[in-house]
Amino acid sequence: MNRFDYIKPASVSEAVTEAARPGSAYLAAGTNMLDLMKVGVVGPERIIDVTGLPGLADIEWLTDGSVRIGALVRNSDLAYDTRFAETFPMVAEALLSGASAQLRNAATVGGNLMQRTRCAYFLDPASACNKREPGSGCDAREGENRLHAVIGFTEHCIAVHPSDFCVPLVALGAEVEVESLDGKRTIPLAEFHLLPGDTPHVETALRPGELITGLKLPAQAAAFSGHARYLKLRERTSYAFAVVSAAAALDMADGRIRQARIALGGVAAKPWRAEEAEASLVGAEASPSVFARAGEIALAGAHPSGSNAFKIELARRIVARALALALEGTPEAMPALPASPFSTLSGETSGVAHVA
Repeated sequence: MNRFDYIKPASVSEAVTEAARPGSAYLAAGTNMLDLMKVGVVGPERIIDVTGLPGLADIEWLTDGSVRIGALVRNSDLAYDTRFAETFPMVAEALLSGASAQLRNAATVGGNLMQRTRCAYFLDPASACNKREPGSGCDAREGENRLHAVIGFTEHCIAVHPSDFCVPLVALGAEVEVESLDGKRTIPLAEFHLLPGDTPHVETALRPGELITGLKLPAQAAAFSGHARYLKLRERTSYAFAVVSAAAALDMADGRIRQARIALGGVAAKPWRAEEAEASLVGAEASPSVFARAGEIALAGAHPSGSNAFKIELARRIVARALALALEGTPEAMPALPASPFSTLSGETSGVAHVA
C-alpha cells in the first residue's frame, strides 16, 4: 500500500475543500476502497475521512412524503429501520442480501453507491484493464468472463456493477445529493453510474471533489410497498455477488397493473432500469405470460460478451419470477434468506434470520 496523507475534516465544507486537491479520495467505512488500496488497484495520495461529518447519518422523512437518507447511514441501520423497511421493502431485502452482518454494520449508503466492479482482471494489477489503466486493454474479453455484462458493454470493458442496494433504488427513481466547492446538486441515480463507452475508467457522473451527502426516494415510490420484491441469484447462498438480480414492484388496482417498476443487477456496468418492460405491464391483467413477456422485453438488447449467453435467459426468468413474487404480496416479515429464490415464498412469515 502506498503512503498517504490522512485528513479528518470537521464539516462538509472543509471536506470538499480538502478533496479539491489532486490525488484525494473520500473514505467512509472503507469496506471496498481499503481492499483496493491493499492490492494496488488504487493509490490515493490524500485520504479524506468523512465518517465524523455532522448531519450525514440521519434518515429524514420529509413533509412531501419523500425520504432523505444521509450518506453515512449504515446499511444495517437502514434495512432494520421499521418505517423504511415497510415503505420500501425491496430496498431492505436487497440490503440484507448484500453481505455479511459484520459488513452491513460498517458499510454506508454513500459507499454502496461508489462500489467498484469485482471483475477479476480489474482487481489484478498484472492484468490489462481499461477501467484501472486507460488504454491498456481488456483481458476479460478473452478471459474468464461468464459473469460479465450482457447489456451496454463495449470492446473496452465488459465489467458489471456489483451493488444489490442500487438495483431497487434505480427502479424507484432515487436521486443522489452531492456537494462540492461549486455548490450542491442532485443527480438521478439512473444517470449516476455510467456505461463504459470508450472511457470505462469514468464510472460515475461525479465531478472531481464532489461528495455524496445523501440519497432521496420520492414519495410516489411508496405506492409499491404492498407488491415489491428483490430476487438475487448467486453462486452460493450467502456473502456472494449476484450472477443476475431483479427488483420488481407493482401497483395493483382491481386485478390489473396500474404501474410497474423493474430493474436488473449483474447484467451491465450500472444498475439497469427496464422501462420498456415496465410500460408493457401497465393496464395488463397480471399473469405468467405477461410477466414472461416483460422479461423478454427487459433483455431485448442483450447479447453475450463472452461465455455468458446463459445469463440472458437467466435474467429473463429472474424478471418473471420477481414479478410473480411481487404479485403475491410483500411478505409480512423478511424471508429467512433475503432475495434468495430458495427462501420462503411470499406470504409466509419466517421472521428476520439475519442479525444486525
